[in-house]
Amino acid sequence: MTDRERFLACVRGEPVDRPPYWLLWGGWETTLDRWKREGADFGLLGEPRLLFEPDTPPVPVPASFGPYPAYDPLVLEKTDDWRVSVDSWGIKRREFKGRESMPEFLEFPVKNRRDWEQYKEERLNPNTPGRISDDLRGALAMWPDLGFPIQVGNFPDVGIYGGLRWLLGDEECLMAFCTDPGWVHEIMGHLTDLYLGMFEDVAGLVRLDVIHMWEDMCGRNGPLISPEQWDEFMGPCYRRIAGFAAHHDIPVFSVDTDGQPGLIIPPMMATGVNYLWPLEVAAGCDVNAMQAQYPGLAMMGGIDKRALAQGPEAIDAELERVRPAVEKGRYIPDLDHSVPDDVSWEHYCYFAEALKRLVGK
Repeated sequence: MTDRERFLACVRGEPVDRPPYWLLWGGWETTLDRWKREGADFGLLGEPRLLFEPDTPPVPVPASFGPYPAYDPLVLEKTDDWRVSVDSWGIKRREFKGRESMPEFLEFPVKNRRDWEQYKEERLNPNTPGRISDDLRGALAMWPDLGFPIQVGNFPDVGIYGGLRWLLGDEECLMAFCTDPGWVHEIMGHLTDLYLGMFEDVAGLVRLDVIHMWEDMCGRNGPLISPEQWDEFMGPCYRRIAGFAAHHDIPVFSVDTDGQPGLIIPPMMATGVNYLWPLEVAAGCDVNAMQAQYPGLAMMGGIDKRALAQGPEAIDAELERVRPAVEKGRYIPDLDHSVPDDVSWEHYCYFAEALKRLVGK
């Protein structure tokens, strides 16, 4: 089977020669530095995981789905310990040097309706020429022959809650659900218009296998909005996207959210979502239990990255823990997020080879 055939068969619960062998999550920058110090040679590949010849996961079409023109990345201030910069969405953030952490978000681009109207017109217009480059238009014609699954949507530019969060800010967007629900509907509706307009253009150029939404809307203890709010605000947007997928025979509707998504899985599935990841173990996600509760939902991730720091015995135990889910199907075993810098190169290599044996490659 090709990587595309194997992925689609696995997600659909159809007969498959073996589960996909992915090493989707790379190491932190500090992790890569450690591995180099420990003698890892990534060669021309640049990515250590590629040394193990994994299958190819869905490849995102690199069109401009988010702000366009994007903000030019700009460093505003830096010290020996941190730097302050503006990212492609216009978010001002402080990031610490020499260690991995969430950035400190200092300022978001939309503070009121006037900001929103200006941002929408200048950055979120689906008709702005150049969102799909001429070079990309030509290259896409060859993609289906390469045997990998093809995806529209990716971090950080395609998400309904994700986009709202990038525009207003974490606390501000959550307050808006209660203080200005009409505005939340308006922003989410416009983002959906933008994404569907772009998806339509891409679908005219290449066969698509996956529509992917980056949301990151859950914490360790559950989602940041209630299931009722999800259904009221995000449900109409997701149903429109699912309708587009059905019209264009796109089989996979994928969502990426960290944390514990259990409470919002039912409304997501009701609107057509059939693939969810990364299932963080530290947030209480158990792939075996989730399979039993949601048999129609395909999943990826769910292997506790923390086990890698402990060594072969812990890695073997963690892989044995997810073996029932692997054997049951509709599950792609992989780590539940990026590899932290307490993981040695030796232990990562052991995990990569052990995972390969688990899936039978």
